[in-house]
This record gives sequence, C-alpha cells and structure tokens, in this order.
Amino acid sequence: MKIEEASATREKIRFKPGNMLYPVPAVMVTCGRHDGESNIITIAWAGTVCSNPPMVSISVRPDRYSYHLIKETGAFAVNLVTEPLTRAMDYCGVRSGRDHDKWKECSLTPVPAETIDCPLIEESPVNIECKVVAEHALGSHHMFLAEVTAVQVDGRYMDERGKFDLNAAGLVAYSHGTYFSLGEQLGTFGYSVKKTPAKKAAVKKKMDAKKMTEKKATAKKTVAKKIHKKQ
Repeated sequence: MKIEEASATREKIRFKPGNMLYPVPAVMVTCGRHDGESNIITIAWAGTVCSNPPMVSISVRPDRYSYHLIKETGAFAVNLVTEPLTRAMDYCGVRSGRDHDKWKECSLTPVPAETIDCPLIEESPVNIECKVVAEHALGSHHMFLAEVTAVQVDGRYMDERGKFDLNAAGLVAYSHGTYFSLGEQLGTFGYSVKKTPAKKAAVKKKMDAKKMTEKKATAKKTVAKKIHKKQ
C-alpha cells in the first residue's frame, strides 16, 4: 500500500478520557526535614505553571506517605533525573517510605537546601527548592502549587562562559509507562522562524535598496529647493 493510500484510510479510534499528555518529566521529589523524617517520591505529574514568579506544581495522592510530609512542612524539592538515576527513580516510585529507607537502599546522598528545611539529592544535576503556596483537591490527586525559591545545579555542566548546559546531563522522560532518555536534538526555540544567512542577506539587500531610494528622493528634494530659491 502506498503512503498516500494509507493516509487516506487512516481513522481515529476514540478512547475514554485519560492521562495521555506524554512525554512528561520523571522527577524525584524530596520532602520532610533534612535532620528529621524525610522521603523521596517519584512524580510524573509535575510541571511548570508560571515564570514570574517562578512556580511549579506536583500532584500527589493523599494516601501516599509523602503527602503528609509536604502538607506539614509546606515545602518540597524537585530533583531532576539522569540516566544513571533511572533505576533509583523507579524504585522510589514503587516502594513506600513507610517501609523503606529509600536514601539508603538507593545509595542517594541527602544534602541540605538553602531556602527550605528539606533534603536535596546530591546526585541530581538540578535541585529545585519549592515552597507551597496553595493546595487543590482535584480527585484522585491533590495538586500542590509552589513557588521556586532557589535552584541548585551541578557545576560540572557549567561552561567557561558561565552558561549551564542542562541538556548535557542526560535527562530522562516518562511516556505511557516507559522511561526514555532524551534523543536527538531537532531544533532550538524559535528555529522555525529564524532567518537563514540567505534570508538575512536578502533582507539586508532590500533594506539597502530602500535606504538608497530614500537617499535619492532626499537629494532630489534638496536640488528642487535650491532651484526654487534661485528662481
């Protein structure tokens, strides 16, 4: 069958409403107190909700062990996951902190945060410190809205110009029950409208021609004024 024929016969199949917005970031959220009770919970329902002020959201089932820790302290940290951390991230999502010390069992190192009393995962390339500003009971999950109060990054991914190369860390995404490493770069923000060298040259040529036309028109007006004065 030709591609054109296949496209013509393709049909949509209706599913019941569900969570099919994939891929999403797979992150490890730390909660509790640095020198007290703490836990790591794997979260797929996490996202950016505002840039100014910087805010994120996470959704947690109320029956999860971490829920009361976040609710009591009003804070949590989002720790991004790399390929080497994938197994630990999966483990933290299928084992409860009520029965397991995930820090010890996953060989993860808790380090203190700067703006919240909550441990961060040292092995993570990015730790996002968050203070809860609101909680919304949505149904199966409660959503915590939080303001980002600080971000810690691994200095290994800073270049000589002081720019943080996040994509060099090898981050992981979650899609419909499966973890994936980020693949080949397809473009950068705004590339679809970015002018190519040829387009830039064409635009410059057009602008130069316009300026030359305006310059000639100005010169003609100047000559006309001089002739008028002589008359």
